[in-house]
Amino acid sequence: MTNEGLFEEKYRVVAVESRRLTIRGVQSGEMLTIVTPDAGSGFSAREYPLGQLIALSDPSSVPGD
Repeated sequence: MTNEGLFEEKYRVVAVESRRLTIRGVQSGEMLTIVTPDAGSGFSAREYPLGQLIALSDPSSVPGD
């Protein structure tokens, strides 16, 4: 999957741990695990309930401060 396709896909949350979020592409079925290196900015089941539909955004497309 290309980076462009990565950000066009919709994903469902399949697992949430304090520093890992695992998602599955709705169309592709591709599994991704997002890991945060900072324990203070982890993931929560409250913020990302199982089955929630999410989209990823390209951080390089966000204008800088």
